[in-house]
Amino acid sequence: MIEVVLYEPEIPQNTGSVARLCAATKTPLHLVKPLGFSLEDRYLKRAGLDYWPHVNLTVWESFVDFTAARPGSRLVAATAGNRGHAAVPYHQLSYGRDDALVFGTESRGLPESLLDAAHALVRIPIWGQVRSLNLANAASVVLYAALRHVGELDGK
Repeated sequence: MIEVVLYEPEIPQNTGSVARLCAATKTPLHLVKPLGFSLEDRYLKRAGLDYWPHVNLTVWESFVDFTAARPGSRLVAATAGNRGHAAVPYHQLSYGRDDALVFGTESRGLPESLLDAAHALVRIPIWGQVRSLNLANAASVVLYAALRHVGELDGK
């Protein structure tokens, strides 16, 4: 099953929006600490609305803990590519059912060590002066592409 991983998310509204996305698609959501907010944050709760009971949420102390618990997952890391990483446009990747879609912090993205450890790197093509998309928007774009690729959108 495709999963979404937010590595050290900083903004509660973004995480709440991603949680709502995951509830809508029945996609497990993983949050890797440290978090830039409390899970009781009112903005987090508000962005997720009343969908929180429908979110398959796991919070991890570290990314090492997450990967140790999921040895069969392929790590697909999202990157803006502005640090010289060769990333495939998200719509050209062949996604698999065991992919973990990993998104970094809003201010820093993913650390070099995680990008180097990923099995695949994807980027969302952007034109103009914008460096990256909002975390929740990026997660939506990539998750729906992955779900389409593995046939999860058929008949929905």
